Amino acid sequence: MSRLTGAGEQQRRAEVIDDQGDTVPLPVIPSAGDPREPSDHRQRPLARTADESRPPFTPILKKVALGVAVCLVAGAGYAGLRQVANAPADPNGSPSHSHPATSATPDQAESGVQRAVAGEAVLQKMTDAVENDNRTEFLDTIDPKAADFRGSARTIFSNLTTLPISTFQLRYVSDDPGALTPDRQTQLGGTQSWLAQVEVSWQLSGYDVKPARETLPVTFVTRDGTTYAASFSERFAAGQRRPVWALGQVEVAKGKHSLVVSLDSEAEAKSYVSVADKAVDSVSKVWGKNWRQKVIIYLPAKQSQMEGILGAQPNTYTQIAAVTFAELDSPAVGAPVRIVANPKLFEELGKQGRRIVLTHETTHVASTATASPVPLWLAEGFADYVAFTAVPVQDESAAKELFKAVRAGKVPTTLPTPEAFAASATELPQAYESAWLACRLIAEREGQAKLVKFYRAVHASKTSTGLADAFKSVLGMTEAEFVAEWQKYLERLAGA
Repeated sequence: MSRLTGAGEQQRRAEVIDDQGDTVPLPVIPSAGDPREPSDHRQRPLARTADESRPPFTPILKKVALGVAVCLVAGAGYAGLRQVANAPADPNGSPSHSHPATSATPDQAESGVQRAVAGEAVLQKMTDAVENDNRTEFLDTIDPKAADFRGSARTIFSNLTTLPISTFQLRYVSDDPGALTPDRQTQLGGTQSWLAQVEVSWQLSGYDVKPARETLPVTFVTRDGTTYAASFSERFAAGQRRPVWALGQVEVAKGKHSLVVSLDSEAEAKSYVSVADKAVDSVSKVWGKNWRQKVIIYLPAKQSQMEGILGAQPNTYTQIAAVTFAELDSPAVGAPVRIVANPKLFEELGKQGRRIVLTHETTHVASTATASPVPLWLAEGFADYVAFTAVPVQDESAAKELFKAVRAGKVPTTLPTPEAFAASATELPQAYESAWLACRLIAEREGQAKLVKFYRAVHASKTSTGLADAFKSVLGMTEAEFVAEWQKYLERLAGA
């Protein structure tokens, strides 16, 4: 699985019992940060047992193919994204430097300091303008000859005042004076121009415990003795994400438990508030209320905006309906977590399908799955359990592929491995179905509260034996004993 393509996906059919009790067939297919904190990005199977070779802090990816009425997301994935403050301007470029290289001449070092001082001064003026809600002051920092960017800057300022932002900061991190081509430098004019990496952080009041943090490529130009910002979008590095507020005009709708940010329309934002609030309520009924009970949903107007938010290559998410990710370049507990939708697929899911997807995703938010050592089968199985509890499904339809295998004598011998959730896995549907039914068996055998306790115990473990310890202390059995019971459970359900 590539670093940016994501994810475990599920391919299965399910039947959703709608609010009136009818059965609806569902074909479902599935910074450089502060120097004090290490960096992280993402996109691959998430929530695996943490070890030295892979970061435990990751986003969750869901892939869905549309069915007759609605589709269910039940995949999850992650991959560590690299630091971008010193990333190359393009995949084949050379790294920038946050400090002058040791081989730099005194003149080069002095020039670097001068660029940093000039750039930081521009950024501070921008920050102050946002804090003071002063549009004129903000636009005064924009290159008067960068007509297109001035239009974008007006939209950016409007967005920053529309969002419930409590803190906003811009910090000059590094630069690469050779990143701009001679043609681009000629176009910019002035006495000098350069590309810098700038850390931007912002915190949404009432929703974020910690600020969101990303790194933007900012082009500066000095003309007539004054330095300006000339672009926020020049030569993004591979994997470098875009803030939602820099992608177009945003509209915001607030619910009891949700904040929906739409790049399409205010009407669209409002239409998702109720389903997002229901998802939070459904998750809290299972997980409990001892979490923030808040979700933030991004609704791009087009797929390219979704890919920009996630730092993905074009067409990466053509078949992915929604993604849960931590909007922080540095891994940390309490990182701001967002759910971002693929606009076309998400809209076509239908009412119940969107509820299933958002409940599944919200489960990951509540259980802090982007920063958890729980094995993938437990993270995904539990999210499916919560989603299918909120919107009941027919066993025969939801576990069709697994039951087919069991009836053919191919009963799983182990709980699904992380590899079983790979996008290329030949028995991918069975992996998700197996994980869901494993979690449901725990709930049926011990009660739903024990399932939650089991998940929490594994999540809180600080050792490599956390899963085995939880099986013993919470369920009173070994994993091998549980697998034996689970195999019998699958055979009974499949009628084998």
